[in-house]
Amino acid sequence: MEQRKETYFRVESDSIGSREVPKNAYYGVQSLRGFENFRITGNKLNKEFIQSLAETKKASAITNGQIGLLDKKIEVAIVQASDEIINGNLHEEFITDSIQGGAGTSMNMNANEVIANRAIEILGGQQGDYSIVHPNDHVNMGQSTNDIIPTAGKLTAIKLLDKVIRKLEELQSALSDKAREFDHVIKMGRTQMQDAVPIRLGQEFGAYASVVKRDIKRIRRSREELKIVNLGATAIGTGINADKKYEEDIVKNLSVVTGIELTQSEDLVDGTQNVDGFVDASSSIKTCAVSLSKIANDLRLMSSGPRTGFGEINLPAKQNGSSIMPGKVNPVIPEVMSQIAFNIIGNDVTISMAAEAGQLELNAFEPVIFYNLFQSIETLTNGIDTFINNCIVGITANEERCRELVENSVGIVTALCPYVGYKEAAKIAKTAIKTKEPVRKLILKEGLLNEEELNNVLDAFSMTEPGIVGNLKVVK
Repeated sequence: MEQRKETYFRVESDSIGSREVPKNAYYGVQSLRGFENFRITGNKLNKEFIQSLAETKKASAITNGQIGLLDKKIEVAIVQASDEIINGNLHEEFITDSIQGGAGTSMNMNANEVIANRAIEILGGQQGDYSIVHPNDHVNMGQSTNDIIPTAGKLTAIKLLDKVIRKLEELQSALSDKAREFDHVIKMGRTQMQDAVPIRLGQEFGAYASVVKRDIKRIRRSREELKIVNLGATAIGTGINADKKYEEDIVKNLSVVTGIELTQSEDLVDGTQNVDGFVDASSSIKTCAVSLSKIANDLRLMSSGPRTGFGEINLPAKQNGSSIMPGKVNPVIPEVMSQIAFNIIGNDVTISMAAEAGQLELNAFEPVIFYNLFQSIETLTNGIDTFINNCIVGITANEERCRELVENSVGIVTALCPYVGYKEAAKIAKTAIKTKEPVRKLILKEGLLNEEELNNVLDAFSMTEPGIVGNLKVVK
């Protein structure tokens, strides 16, 4: 047994005591304690978040080297180790759970230990020999969990938002293409699930493109807010243990490392206390998800049937819809979009509550904020991809069905109001509903308009444009 320990383990100590750590592990005792204490979700840290942590460590090492606080050889080793993580290596050594207590200290120390041990190896030492490179004294120099973790969180959110913005731009383009394709298709517009007045199918898809465009604008604005970081604040915003020159230069250096133009919080105490930027980002993602779920609802309704529903459009058939009903095909892609929205709405509530629960100089609940925010952005991005490729681009219109529903609807009587008055038009509508007779036939029967006048007034395309339909004398 003693031989096994000597071969496979090393002993590390922290303020809690001593622990055995696998000999060749790049993580250390504090990461191990975090792993053991927080077996919560079963999900490790987001890969972009790991890379963002490494970017902050790289920028810090460069800054501390520039101001003469960090030995050049140690700086170079830390930078190399950080670059390896940024490039996707050593991610398996980040063992802590995504949700954890301690305001993210376990996440921060996991990064410090992995980078320190890889730097030690680069300098010719053996993992665990912290006399060469120390996780706290060297890798974490001038830093605190309380400025590193929120900064890495913002960097990650920015990168993920870039991806969802690109997908939303693709979706907007796909919807605009459908708006043009369907611009000639006249269908019945509905309000409160009741017949209203005619509308072009292209106008509906154009409206979908417009709300997506607005969502992109909202998300871009919230992304800009996330570029304000509190790096240099250290523990509570006072900058204790960070050299003044470090505080001045760190965000500029991080901007160079990441290629993202960042700015430092004007008030570092405020920047450390408050996480409203994450709440704002979550809100913009939630709003977008709600918009897309509404579109999904519409697509399910318009494609309902195929014989006994609206049947105005066809969605691409993607998989069997039933294990018992042969030939049934369900609108699975719109369904998953709504489920994504439900999840994002729940995540937004969690983020709001976690932000509200901050106390005095720190919000300790950033891990759960990140877990939910990153999930929201990633699931929305993936959902939009399948929404475009497996649904939107393949939608076709049932033009004859759309025309039939318009012609048999009583909603077209609205166009008569300027000519026969609201009361007379309402009377025609009620009679049509009761007798099942077409509106056109009743108008001619009552002698309210002749056939030529009626054709002019009930021109379906004209009813989808602003103004009074027809060129007859209106009721004064």
